[in-house]
Amino acid sequence: MRFLEGLINRMGIAGDLLAFFIQNKWWWLTPMILALLVVGALIIFAQSSAIAPFIYTLF
Repeated sequence: MRFLEGLINRMGIAGDLLAFFIQNKWWWLTPMILALLVVGALIIFAQSSAIAPFIYTLF
């Protein structure tokens, strides 16, 4: 458990959010939030790259 506390302290806000999810047993929500972050990063990346036309066909 000490390792987990050290990891959470080093992660900052993301670590606090993860600790909140674990403490309140909302661990099932973590994959959904990660998926939303990945999709958001993909959209931001697509706006400034040559791969944009291919990514827009996914949506």
